[in-house]
Amino acid sequence: MLNLKFIQENKETVIERLAVKNFDARESVEKIIYLDEQRRKIQQESESKQAEMNRVAKEIGALMKNGQKEEAEKARRETAELKEAIAALVPQLNDVTAQLNEILLRLPNMPHTSVPRGKSEADNEIVKIVDNIPQKHENDVPHWELAKKYDLIDFETGVKITGAGFPLYKGLGARLQRALINFFLDENIKAGYQEMMPPLMVNADSGYGTGQLPDKDGQMYYVNEDKLYLIPTAEVPVTNIYRDMILEADQLPIKNTAYTACFRREAGSYGKDVRGLNRLHQFDKVEIVQITKPEVSYEALDGMVKHVEGLLIKLGLPYRIVRLCGGDISFTSALTYDFEVYSKAQEKWLEVSSVSNFEDFQANRLKLRFRDKEEKKNRMVHTLNGSSLALPRIVAALLENNQCAEGIRLPEVLHAFMGTDLIK
Repeated sequence: MLNLKFIQENKETVIERLAVKNFDARESVEKIIYLDEQRRKIQQESESKQAEMNRVAKEIGALMKNGQKEEAEKARRETAELKEAIAALVPQLNDVTAQLNEILLRLPNMPHTSVPRGKSEADNEIVKIVDNIPQKHENDVPHWELAKKYDLIDFETGVKITGAGFPLYKGLGARLQRALINFFLDENIKAGYQEMMPPLMVNADSGYGTGQLPDKDGQMYYVNEDKLYLIPTAEVPVTNIYRDMILEADQLPIKNTAYTACFRREAGSYGKDVRGLNRLHQFDKVEIVQITKPEVSYEALDGMVKHVEGLLIKLGLPYRIVRLCGGDISFTSALTYDFEVYSKAQEKWLEVSSVSNFEDFQANRLKLRFRDKEEKKNRMVHTLNGSSLALPRIVAALLENNQCAEGIRLPEVLHAFMGTDLIK
């Protein structure tokens, strides 16, 4: 959530920057400023009446003591009227405050100045691309055929058990999932991240805290009876560990990693782009989260990008890094780099990671601050997160790019986890 004071003092800047996200913010920003003025007026009126009531109430005792019963009774009637007037202001204040919060919650984060303008992923900026992109051979087949041939993933039984987008991993396919999860976690821990194992469901406060609510309400699975949401990413529960906290400066940066299953409704997904592992409703992902001081958050972002790049290099996968444009960046993000790996059999790029800096957007919602001893005040932190990594498309690329006459040759870093160097 954008800071209210910042919006008031930088109205045109907010409108200009949100236009990069193709969001026309003028009406919302003007309504926010107007509602805040109304809220302040009501508060001031309430406080003024409360002060007057307190003053009159103090006079009653003195009037009674001096035998001025008529004046005392008049003062009692005045305090009663003031009390009623104050009570009448409460619903007005609540209504204005609710309207103000609703608009603030639906206002996206401002993009960083480096975010390019654009309407869709076609306008994203490629910042790096490797030169080892493999060529498709005549006998190469897509991962869903390889999964069936080597009995790794059973998509049909997954549909029977649950529905489309819920694959059943088996045998070496299940072991490959576990191998990748352990590899990613181990690498993240070596890089200084503390492993967490969070809940897979969160309450509404957590969803609002990291910005999934109300923006992504329709994409999240909801358990109505318990009013809980299945998590779309470990970012949500892990970041919410620190909700409503004031951290000490020497606790920063906080670096956490977590493996979780992730659940996304992905409403409207259809066609060839969702075949096999390309788009799922349930999938496994290892996440990294950082909480930092504001002045070092972009240095931290660069470090996270290099870390994710290192994982792809160790897996031997051809990749590219893109800076998301305003039309493709998320509601909550200020700057996002996507990692995509090349799928040889499908001859296309598949997104496997997003690494983002949210600046203080989430922290403002979370009421997450740190004590700045130098400035002698509490300040908002910056939050960051990244996929490190999401498994489905990594598996798809590994299978397709490493298929050979003998089977599927695995990258060296997975040999110890798999107990073999070849799926055959």
